[in-house]
Order: sequence, then C-alpha cells, then structure tokens
Amino acid sequence: MLLLDDLPETLLDLAVPHEDINELTSLAARFTAEPGLGELLEESVRVLVQDIGTVGVHPELPALPEKLGDLERWFPVYVAVAALPHIRAYHRERGIPEDIARRTLADLGRHIALHHRRRGKGGLSVPGWLRLHFRGEIYQLGRLQFQRSRLGNRTGRAVREAGIDAEPGGSCLDLHIPDYQGPLTPEACADSIARAGEFFARHFPEEHYRVGVCHSWLLDEQLRDYLPENSNILRFQGLFRTAYKDDEPSDREPVGFVFGNPDLPVADLPQHTTVQRAVTRHLLAGGHWYLGHGWFEL
Repeated sequence: MLLLDDLPETLLDLAVPHEDINELTSLAARFTAEPGLGELLEESVRVLVQDIGTVGVHPELPALPEKLGDLERWFPVYVAVAALPHIRAYHRERGIPEDIARRTLADLGRHIALHHRRRGKGGLSVPGWLRLHFRGEIYQLGRLQFQRSRLGNRTGRAVREAGIDAEPGGSCLDLHIPDYQGPLTPEACADSIARAGEFFARHFPEEHYRVGVCHSWLLDEQLRDYLPENSNILRFQGLFRTAYKDDEPSDREPVGFVFGNPDLPVADLPQHTTVQRAVTRHLLAGGHWYLGHGWFEL
C-alpha cells in the first residue's frame, strides 16, 4: 500500500529526481480513486516479494491494462515504493547496514535519471533490472554493484578448467558498473571488491563465493586497439580472465551506455571523449562490438 502523505520524502530517499516528485505524488491519487489499480499494485508487490532473497527468481508481474497514460511509465516505481517495507525487513533480518541498503535502493533514482537522458522524461526503461534491488539480490558496495548469482554453463566450465572448485550453477558474484558513480579507477574497483568479500561473508555466510564474473561490452578486447594502456577501462579488463566470447555483435550496448540511447544513428554520435571516439570510429569503420565474459577468483 502506498502511504501518500510520506510519498515525497520516500521518493527523495530513493534518489528520484526532484523534478519528478510532484508528478509522481499527483498520479498516486489514482490508486485510491480507482480500486482496480490499487488491487493491481498490491498483486504486483505480492509477486515481486514472494520468496524474497532467493537467487535467480525472475518474477513476472501482472500485465498492465491499456490506456493508463502517464501512469504506465511510472507504475514500476510505485511497485518499488510499495515493496519498501518488505525489502527493508529483509535487510534488517540480514543485518545489512543502513548506508549500504540506502545506496543500493537509490539505484531507482539513477535509472529514472537515465530514462530522462534517453527519452526526455521520467520513467523506467528496464524495470525488470530494479527487481534485483527490491528482492535483496544486488548491493552497491563502493564503485561497483555485486549481484548474488549463479555461474552459467560456459563460465562455470571455464572456472572449473582453471582448477577452481566451482561448477555451472554454483554461486558467484556478478559485477555491474553503474553510471553516474565517478571514474572506474583501479583503486575504486579494488576497494569495492574488498568490501564485497567482507560484506557477503558477514551477511550471507551460508553462501560461498569463490569467483566474481562480469558480462559487459567493457570486456571487449577490441577496446585495446583504441584506448591507452593506462586507461581505467583496460585496467578494469585486466581484473578478469576470459570465460568465453560472443559470436553475435552487441553494438547497441556501448551506444546505449556511452551515449544514453542505443537507437542513436552512428553517423550522429559525438566524439568528444576517448571512449566516444573509440565506440564511434569502430562502428563507422564497419566493425562491431561484442559482449565480453570474464571471471576472477575472489
């Protein structure tokens, strides 16, 4: 249930951009005025938090009715807000420090900011991603995010063949690199990884994490042809051993992450920074970018 009186402060706690607070507060009145919407919200929260904390569950929320108007792009935000009591209770049960819990859930506001950047207005482009946060599967620990996850078949085999006691389907920490978090320096990454080792050993002692993994265009080895050896991205790549390489291009990934919109025409992409020039010139030359898949021992 949404607590309308507390909604503005709650949204601010979740780092929702200030310019969206009034619209979200105004639209929230519809959940009281239209009982069917209130019931849909309650059912969505129930599905989201069922088996909260369980790794690898991908809840499919109820379909939204047609003609919701502006409420459609905001509906996942209301689901997240209504789920707050559940995830906060889970964090307390696990002894998650309040500052880590707050910074983790504030990723909601960051993704609304990304929606502004991409589409010129508020909303959530990939609402499914935030379900990890509100189910206790992902945590912001310094510069990086760490997701409680499972090794896939190919990565699991690569880790096992390297002599690590791990198997496909075994526990791993999936690293994610959020935007708007400052430079991806080696020092910041080392700090995050050290924090992760302590955090998960303390708060999830029954889960044993031997490896960290990453699946990202930032691990595409072709970046070495464009970036200086001392670049933060190449030093980030140096953390990982290659698990496998994709055969299919993923050009939309770097365009979306670097320029904010994966649908931008390549010919119109700016080239103001070293990374922008690398992504753009490679595509203009007829090349493609690929997701890299790497791992390292924790």
